Amino acid sequence: MAQTGVRKEVPVVEDEGTGFPTTRDEGSTDAADGRGRHGGGRHGGGGRRGGRRGTARSPRRRRALRWSATVLSVVILGTAGAGYLYYQNLNDNLETGRRSGGDSKAEKPQPNAAGQTPLNILLIGSDSRNTAENLELGGSRSSVGSKPLADVQMLVHLSADRKSASVVSIPRDTRVDIPACTDPETGETYPATNRIINESLARGGAGCTLTTWENLTGVYIDHWMTIDFAGVVSIADAVGGVEVCVRQNVWDRPLPGVPGGSGLKLKAGKQKVQGKQALQWLRTRHAFYSDVGRAKAQHMYMNSMIRTLKQQNVFTDTGRLMNLAETATKALKVSEEIGRVEQLYDLAMQLKTVPTNRITMTTLPTVTDPQNANHLVPAGADAEKIWAMIRDDVAFDKNGKASSEKTGSTQESLQKESGDPAADDAEIGVLVQNATRSDSEGAVDGRAGALAAALVEKGFTRAAADTTGGLSVEKTVVRYPSAELEGDAQRVAKSLGIPLSSVQKSTDVSGVTLVVGADWRSGTTYPKQTAPEAGDVPESAGAINGSDRGQCMDVYAPYRW
Repeated sequence: MAQTGVRKEVPVVEDEGTGFPTTRDEGSTDAADGRGRHGGGRHGGGGRRGGRRGTARSPRRRRALRWSATVLSVVILGTAGAGYLYYQNLNDNLETGRRSGGDSKAEKPQPNAAGQTPLNILLIGSDSRNTAENLELGGSRSSVGSKPLADVQMLVHLSADRKSASVVSIPRDTRVDIPACTDPETGETYPATNRIINESLARGGAGCTLTTWENLTGVYIDHWMTIDFAGVVSIADAVGGVEVCVRQNVWDRPLPGVPGGSGLKLKAGKQKVQGKQALQWLRTRHAFYSDVGRAKAQHMYMNSMIRTLKQQNVFTDTGRLMNLAETATKALKVSEEIGRVEQLYDLAMQLKTVPTNRITMTTLPTVTDPQNANHLVPAGADAEKIWAMIRDDVAFDKNGKASSEKTGSTQESLQKESGDPAADDAEIGVLVQNATRSDSEGAVDGRAGALAAALVEKGFTRAAADTTGGLSVEKTVVRYPSAELEGDAQRVAKSLGIPLSSVQKSTDVSGVTLVVGADWRSGTTYPKQTAPEAGDVPESAGAINGSDRGQCMDVYAPYRW
């Protein structure tokens, strides 16, 4: 199936800077394989807000505009008369669900010196064909009645100081560990598995997809938002057209031996797309070489939409604002903690402050899955660097002022030691697990035994190796099951040079457990980690800045006309 670009949560009641596209998958399907195969090779390169554009405004005029926006919001979100009824109508439009669907190993970040924390939002594009409208917009009738897949997934990271935003997409066919999840609607429980990430939505809803991301990245995710085909079209129509660009004429259609296709047909150059044509753009995969290329096209669309919304004076046009609010609340399903209009409005206000040149769109660096050439796996060090920058709240762009404030999710200086003192080293039981296997390298034989022996030499005489094997984690962690063992876990971490940020509470363990990851394949002292710097995004992530208007998609030769 095809995917589409993901929409944003912001358009809900927001004006400039609240639109985030979301989309789905396209036509080629393979139900047993998570739907969808790649056409062409895996080439391809692989935003959000900024200040209002236009003529400069005096401080007095800016204050007047802010005042007008406040008055208008009171009208829309008011507590009496027609305003109240409309407000209730918007709330009734919203569909909500549980934030998390399984056991997460991610912890909320510590505030920075100013008491601020980042905001992370997962945007999910569902490929549901379970309505006549969605079926008409694309996909196979054989999919009707089946659980939707999450064919578009993007994490939006808003910095703690609300001055930059970073977006990371994961291609739908990326193989990852999906945790055990329970479907909140049916109560059905799905066991943990190692499958492509788009299947997570069908194994427990958006909450399961969120938990999958948290366990993969170590990033705590505050909210999720989902949208389907019909929602993408309705929001694209409400926005009124977004400029895109192709270098050659493109027609994404079925070819001999390659079924599916989004139906997108455009002439070379820049032009605006909206409605169904916007959906086709966001779903196009074969003509843009691969899922990685499709993600790049989605990022270009999102950046262009953000610029478009910033140029529009929605707050001075009550009818337009109400239309956007009505459309967005009908199109989106959100996690329950942001399931009211005032909460979404507050979220939009936080997002709208980010300048376009401080918005960066990226795709998770991946390599071909050695188990299946049609799938991908995270690309080791490059992928981990992306997640480290998110966890450390390091901007993906270099356009901000240097700041000494760090958010503390993984900054060692801000990690708090447990209030519960550690037991004597000889009394702390430690299980050591070898999880050095990665998708690109096999496990290092004997790592659990070597680290267990090193701990015994340091006085942790109850340390022992777990001989079961078969585990795989990118980053070394020390896990503990309950608060009374946190101090013990931190003591173990310190003895080996492991940062306290890698000490995590988890119900997956029954005691202090050292999980030796792929980042520590030799030696008995944890290797010193280099802190990432702003703008130091791996080239393989295909970063696109929100202010870059020169992006244009190359078209795979068979799909030119």
